[in-house]
Amino acid sequence: MVHGEQVIRTTLMKVTISRLQREQLMNNINTFNIHANVRATFNDEEKVPDIDQSAYIHPLAAVIGNVHLGRRVMVAPAASVRGDEGQPIWVSDDVNVQDGVVLHALETHVNGELVREAVVEVDGEFYGVHIGDRVSLAHQSQVHGPARIDKDTFVGMQALVFRATVGKNCVIEPKALVMGVNIADGRYVPAGALITTQSAADHLPYITEEYPLRNLNNAVVHVNVELAHGYHDQEEQHSHQNQEVVQLRSRAA
Repeated sequence: MVHGEQVIRTTLMKVTISRLQREQLMNNINTFNIHANVRATFNDEEKVPDIDQSAYIHPLAAVIGNVHLGRRVMVAPAASVRGDEGQPIWVSDDVNVQDGVVLHALETHVNGELVREAVVEVDGEFYGVHIGDRVSLAHQSQVHGPARIDKDTFVGMQALVFRATVGKNCVIEPKALVMGVNIADGRYVPAGALITTQSAADHLPYITEEYPLRNLNNAVVHVNVELAHGYHDQEEQHSHQNQEVVQLRSRAA
């Protein structure tokens, strides 16, 4: 019986921790994997992540510092969204940050002054990294700022985007490198390609009806929005179970 109680106690702790984190963050309290940045010469202000109530962060993911997570964002295990150097890191609505993804940026401020070449501008605001609505960041991909990924774009497994902007409705296929360029709307980067000059970016192929991955992002976004919603429901169920166990134990004591 002692072993059984230990299993129940451990399981309850694991399945409810994301709910606990959300409640603590609402009260501006740090948790072990979601917390404020530290102060440094390039960042003299501590900021706790701004996380929408409908976003889901797995307990094995890390979200740190000046980060915004929009509605229905899904952050999977081993992902790192770290707004402690370049900032802010902005993740818009319905984005999925899959397993092992890294979002980070070069320092955006020196002695309190903005480093203009280290940020991207979106609607008059400056960001270390800006991820638009309904973007998919697939397993182990990296977006390192200054960088912008516009809405409805798919970034494939183990791809890297650095010092670059990627337009709307694009596909970055797995293991591609995009660095120091601007990619126009509706283009795709072939798997394993190295796109490091603007000329190469300008000659990327267009996404046509014949392109086999043209609808991939819609399907991936759909799946991950459902997952975020489902894990929230699971948390609620386990939270109620927790309360019932506590009440039963208090009555038996």
